[in-house]
This record gives sequence, C-alpha cells and structure tokens, in this order.
Amino acid sequence: MPKLVKLYIKNVIIGFGIAAGFVSLLLWFNVMNLWGLVSQSSDGMLAVFLLWFMNGIVFAGVQFAWVIMAMARKDDGPRGGTPVAHYFEPARVKAKAPSGQKHQLNTRR
Repeated sequence: MPKLVKLYIKNVIIGFGIAAGFVSLLLWFNVMNLWGLVSQSSDGMLAVFLLWFMNGIVFAGVQFAWVIMAMARKDDGPRGGTPVAHYFEPARVKAKAPSGQKHQLNTRR
C-alpha cells in the first residue's frame, strides 16, 4: 500500500477517535441538555451515531490537512519578497469634467 494512503487511513482513524472523544464530552457535560434528549428519545442512538460520524468527517479532514501542512519544507532565506518600487511618488493626472449643461442634455435623451 502506498505511503500516502497509509498516512491518510491513519489520520482518518485519529480524526474519528477525536470525534468520539468530542461527542462523549458533549454527552458527559450535557451541553444544551443533549444527554437528556438522547436518553429520552427512541432514535437517540441514531442521533449519537450521526453526530459522531459527521464530526468524524470534519476532524479527519482537519487532522489529515494538519499532517500534510506540517510536512512542508522550511525555507531558510528571507521571506519579504521582491519590492516593486523603492519609493512611491504621486503622479498628476488631468481630469476633464463635462459642463453641467452638456451633462443635463445627455441625460434627457
């Protein structure tokens, strides 16, 4: 199996593990009476599964992105970029404004 696929599977498992911890903490601390809603409903386990699964998708994506971004090569050189100009100087530009009478005639037509 390619290394990248192994890395992806490993990070998806980690992400779903983090999601399981997150959902269990939500239930443990009874955030917005979530434990009461889940325990009193007949579809409570489905709600917990969907909450875990959807959060698992998000956390797995974030976990994989974090690992991929951490693999980036660090450059040792300056990171300021190349300056476009050493100094800026204002330039005069003539602007001609139409007279009021011509402007009114053009708008009537």
